[in-house]
Amino acid sequence: MDWSQTHYPYPSQRRTVYAKNGVVATSQPLAAEAGLEVLRKGGNAVDAAVATAAALTVLEPTSNGIGGDAFALVWTGGNLYGLNASGPAPAALTPDLLKEAGRETMPAYGWLPVTVPGAPAAWAALVERWGKLPLTAVLEPAIRYAEEGYPLSPVLATFWSRAVRTAEQRWEGDWYREWFRVFAPEGRAPRAGEMWRSPGHGRTLRLIAETGAESFYRGELAERIDTYARATGGVLRAEDLADYRPEWVDPIHVSYRGHEVWEIPPNGQGLVTLLALQLLEEKGFAGRERIDTYHRQMEAIKLAFAIGRETITDPRKMEWTVEELLSDAFALKQRDRLGEEAREYRGVKPDVGGTVYLAAADGEGNMVSFIQSNYMGFGSGIVVPGTGIALQNRGHTFSLEPDHVNVLEPGKRTYHTIIPGFLTRGGEAVGPFGVMGGFMQPQGHLQVVSNLVDFHLNPQSALDAPRWCWTEGKTIQVEQGVPGWIVQGLLDRGHDIRVAPDAGLFGRGQMILRNEAGVLAAGTEPRTDGSAAAY
Repeated sequence: MDWSQTHYPYPSQRRTVYAKNGVVATSQPLAAEAGLEVLRKGGNAVDAAVATAAALTVLEPTSNGIGGDAFALVWTGGNLYGLNASGPAPAALTPDLLKEAGRETMPAYGWLPVTVPGAPAAWAALVERWGKLPLTAVLEPAIRYAEEGYPLSPVLATFWSRAVRTAEQRWEGDWYREWFRVFAPEGRAPRAGEMWRSPGHGRTLRLIAETGAESFYRGELAERIDTYARATGGVLRAEDLADYRPEWVDPIHVSYRGHEVWEIPPNGQGLVTLLALQLLEEKGFAGRERIDTYHRQMEAIKLAFAIGRETITDPRKMEWTVEELLSDAFALKQRDRLGEEAREYRGVKPDVGGTVYLAAADGEGNMVSFIQSNYMGFGSGIVVPGTGIALQNRGHTFSLEPDHVNVLEPGKRTYHTIIPGFLTRGGEAVGPFGVMGGFMQPQGHLQVVSNLVDFHLNPQSALDAPRWCWTEGKTIQVEQGVPGWIVQGLLDRGHDIRVAPDAGLFGRGQMILRNEAGVLAAGTEPRTDGSAAAY
């Protein structure tokens, strides 16, 4: 398919970036350049992706960190591989423990929602399996930025300021003292253009690089995490870290209009995207800016979320198989639930921020779709002193309802929001794509894939196009670029349409596509500071 001439009618000032030798696209310009630096030093797309991911823990700590999780889809040698680097609940984290603490639901902050971090293990596993450079060389740009510092970019500064204001309102006690020391060193958030550095972060990255992440899971860093948890009431232990290994998985997919759309399997929520695409596959769209197009996509994603809510968790605990859920028979039965009027479903209430996404490709044909997160901004608010390790609060998505498929259990992985995406056509790679943003992610994947496949927009225009986001019931938030007559038409169909005042709810995405000649075409969000670095 040729995307070169097709533009969205309301483009941003950005344009699709074309290159032949390599591209890295992500939400922070310095992080994209870090990946490009590693490519130029002889690394491949895998090295570049890991370099970018590690750099993002320094360059966008509002959305990810060393103490978070990661997922990856890697195209190499004519095949697509998946890596699930999400961590389980600690062995001592039980529903009874929550009840004893007076909790009826999983809390958002503090030690109780902390799960085992998977990101450092992902970096090491990817570089060990496919990298061309040692991990010490791959993580060098990230270490340099942590030790020497860097000036904040504008959107990053905005999210940082919001996070500090939220922390001041919600976080009290000794647990959070280190977070304020590291991330609000002047008693406030650093501003756009101001320098910020984190020497402890740099030292931690050096230990991870020099030991292939062993220090984090079975060495000095693991001991420091354990010691701090014991001293402050946490239940994460050295044994939980020592037992952890990332998992190589088979990506899942559906066919959609002559393409194969790939996602990471559960416990990721990529299944929601695929379910929605299955519901829409039977009947094409007459055009993008049509009321029926918006309505059908919205109803499909709402139904897909309803199914996902009742089925997605740690795959070892799922009652339905992916094959059953993506079968033609299941899709045929579910299509009968779609109608001409808006239906009401239990909502998902997406959170703003909390995740970074990146895409990388090289001139040898390797391509990587990578996503990394602490969840809900900076995560739990727990930072291990002297290390820069901000621990994630991914356990917040567990249920405490005994009969719920995603109920908390020790050693169990929870329903996970972060999902990398990938497109192929006829068994050949088209390229990686992703849209970060909590429960916005499957919705963003659906809209971006449709922009590319149904409406033939180029990568940048597919990302620029105004988005919508279902939040709860019949409520749909839409960006200001959605035409007024579309809004009115959706209101007439029973949707509760709200025009959002800013773009923070609608995710931030990137993509890289490759054509038959091997030319790479990259796009990156106008909703963030991102860039596509290429040569």
